[in-house]
Amino acid sequence: MAVCGFGRFSPEGNAGPQRPLNDFYASDFFLTFSRPKRYYRSAMKRRKPIRYAISRRNRNLLFFLLVFVLLPLLAALDHWVGPPARRAIEQAFFYTADQRKYHRQTFAVARVIDGDTLDLDVPDGNSPFTRVRLLGIDTPETKHPRTGVMYFGPEAAAFAESLAGSRKATVLMDTVGDSRDFYGRLLAYIQLEDGRILNEEIVRCGYGYADLRFDHSCADRYEQLMDQAIQAKIGLWKEVTRDQLPSWLRQKRPLLLR
Repeated sequence: MAVCGFGRFSPEGNAGPQRPLNDFYASDFFLTFSRPKRYYRSAMKRRKPIRYAISRRNRNLLFFLLVFVLLPLLAALDHWVGPPARRAIEQAFFYTADQRKYHRQTFAVARVIDGDTLDLDVPDGNSPFTRVRLLGIDTPETKHPRTGVMYFGPEAAAFAESLAGSRKATVLMDTVGDSRDFYGRLLAYIQLEDGRILNEEIVRCGYGYADLRFDHSCADRYEQLMDQAIQAKIGLWKEVTRDQLPSWLRQKRPLLLR
């Protein structure tokens, strides 16, 4: 009697009742191809064991490919492809609208308003220019309605004009704090064509103060630069009196110039 598939055949050759598919046993499928157990035992003995070990020559070849081919290739890909890819991911998921528009972008400086404010030649809303407030610093006022022209204000404005006026500037935005101030001005660091940071140069040369009122990434560095300028008595620190300092600085540094 032969047995195969899903049906059993009687000795008379007539097909017996068909079993449903869910009543199928795996043994039915292999009965026709059954062999003695001793056959399988002898076949297993004849089989050669699979060699998973790698020869010394192949190991040296793999080590050479890893060190001298794969690693330099990955380093080159990270150098050329990595930074743009990381920058694209940051811009897509982590940047604000202002950061996507201005961060690391270079624009022409349309005009310098005073020591810590300037206009960039790029539209901002309804305005043909983008007004930038230098982040992390403050300079003596020249056009403020309440204070008027403060001590060393014109000198600070002239210094900023000499560095950034009618030149190209790159906007660097901070990840700490807001991107705009109360008046809607863009808060940013301005990188000059020679690589120097305008905000830093103003404090270093004594034409402005480190703004201690707000948090930003360069707060400690700018305060240190201001202390160095005070000790060196350069710029406005040469002859300024305590009464000529802005009120917020007198509150933050009560012992300054006493």
